[in-house]
Amino acid sequence: MARELTLTKIGALTAGSLMLLAAANPAALSQAQPGVWEISGAPGTNGPVRQCLADLSALARYEHRTNNCVAKVSKDGGTSASIEYTCGGAGFGHSEIDMLTPRSLRISTQGISGGLPFNYVLQAHRVDDCVKTPASLRH
Repeated sequence: MARELTLTKIGALTAGSLMLLAAANPAALSQAQPGVWEISGAPGTNGPVRQCLADLSALARYEHRTNNCVAKVSKDGGTSASIEYTCGGAGFGHSEIDMLTPRSLRISTQGISGGLPFNYVLQAHRVDDCVKTPASLRH
């Protein structure tokens, strides 16, 4: 019985890992590159925010960016993708990512965060490469 539970847990972890991998690289983002992105439209900000992004699909989980979430790409084609994600007790969301150009993205996101609904649109523009620090240059 304990062995069956362990195998069930391993299967669940593998399925969760596959969902994270699927969300990590939607084909719709294949032409966009990691780097410093300027993000406009985030609630609670007075202007654009610059952020170094290694994984652009993280923009789909912008509301829950500090939470551990499980994501699934529900639609992926051409220049757009839909991503559904859940973050346990922290909430859940649905985001539509549209690649306007390889350096410009539009993200419509909505869901529940901290027990309250959210719904907003982000504009993201790639502005530079991420700065390499001495620690990131070591092997």
